[in-house]
Amino acid sequence: MAEHADELTIPIHSSLDPVYGGGPEEIKQARVRFDNLKAEFDRVFGHPPDIYSRCPGRVNLLGAHTAREGCSVLSTAIQRDTIVAISKHSPKEGEKLLRIANVDEKKYAMCSYPADPNQAVDLKNRSWGDYFICGYKGYYEYAKAKGRDVGDSVRFFDESVGLEVMVDGAVPIGWGLSSSAAFVCSATVAIMAAFGVSFPKKEVAEVTRECESHIGKGQSAGMDQHAASMVAKAGFAELIEFNPVRATDHVQLPKGATFVIAHSLADQSQMAATGYNTRVVECRLAAILLGINLGMKPEEARSRMQTLSDVEGLGKSDPLASVKEFLKEVPYTAEQIENIVGEKLTSLFSTSPSSILDVLNSTTQYKLHQRAAHVYSEAKRVHAFRDIASGKLSDEEKMKKLGELMNDSHKSCTSLYESSCPELEELVKVCRDNGALGARLTGGGWGGCVIALLKEATVPQFIQTLKEKFYQSRVEKGVIGKNDLDLHVFASKPSSGAAIFKF
Repeated sequence: MAEHADELTIPIHSSLDPVYGGGPEEIKQARVRFDNLKAEFDRVFGHPPDIYSRCPGRVNLLGAHTAREGCSVLSTAIQRDTIVAISKHSPKEGEKLLRIANVDEKKYAMCSYPADPNQAVDLKNRSWGDYFICGYKGYYEYAKAKGRDVGDSVRFFDESVGLEVMVDGAVPIGWGLSSSAAFVCSATVAIMAAFGVSFPKKEVAEVTRECESHIGKGQSAGMDQHAASMVAKAGFAELIEFNPVRATDHVQLPKGATFVIAHSLADQSQMAATGYNTRVVECRLAAILLGINLGMKPEEARSRMQTLSDVEGLGKSDPLASVKEFLKEVPYTAEQIENIVGEKLTSLFSTSPSSILDVLNSTTQYKLHQRAAHVYSEAKRVHAFRDIASGKLSDEEKMKKLGELMNDSHKSCTSLYESSCPELEELVKVCRDNGALGARLTGGGWGGCVIALLKEATVPQFIQTLKEKFYQSRVEKGVIGKNDLDLHVFASKPSSGAAIFKF
């Protein structure tokens, strides 16, 4: 039996072609980038790096806000990635052991750290280099907890071995494309590679997911981001399932399918944080009410129903049917919910972060039906996408149906989950009116990006049209610079996952 993808170790390549060999222009750009990274490393540290790692960003094709509820998502790695060049060194007495530089030194100044893996990340004064420290700390904790043979890295965490690091990140920051996950993943892979340690991709994905908790992102950080970045296969999407997090299926996309990712330019970070936390509360309450209606005692439902996926398997086989039968479409008040669950909401969420408690103090109505209906219908679309892509239709028919699923997903995000915003709505409409087979918001919502599905041949004209019909008006208003248009929209085919290069 063939070994499953996430049980394989991260590949080590002696050339760029296996990862960047999609065409002459792609491999040319990759060589220029690696040559520049090597030259900068040599200039800063006085010698070339020992080894390189790369991990891609990822885009969510379907599965908007299903991961938090334990339901499947469909993601694909993008061609934009983060590369880490690394070398071990013997530091001079009194010298910081970890030196982390960036090819963009004007924006990201060199960071230096002690070798102490127990050092805390200063969450109030975070530095960009702290993302590397996440990998450093996370791998140490993993190796220590597992009691694994970590080879040369037994000396890694004492004061005789240091690391010199240079980072080149190409994943746009703040777009919902998992730039931080790509950095943490690449840092962790680089550390392992530098000391000759090799673990299955699945384990590394779990390690890097834990790593991001050190920078204040909690356990909701990661999930499909890390799994997709590790195990992705070029030309495929990854079906990611949870409890535990794992990639269960490579979903081959139709030939010629290309995605265009466009930023909405909406700055609604505060609305996104508030909206996300409110949805967390609403989905938990929906799960508890469904559990009670499906035969659980209130105290049992309060304990066991933590996410909407916990409802699956209770009573009716179709949880969406249970939503329609048992949850009212009109919003619930806190008092109505408390009467049903038999406990005050402040008590029910007493161990939650302050951001969740803030929701209880500011929310007067809870839309349980709508939030649960979105999550369950979106989870169905994830599996429908897999079934269509794996079926016997022609590539053209597949792309048409997959585009329809993306459109349905966006409609659900807009009307049921209410995670869109005017800029996203405008951008989605421009995409659909100008050749996209499907277009939807991706990432957290309330801003961020749109992902559009297109036939490869139509991409250049499509991007030009987006510049003219969406971005040009923002140039005229001074929102973005005329020369910055290429920074806000780009095409990407599904990329491969983590890799190590040793030339």
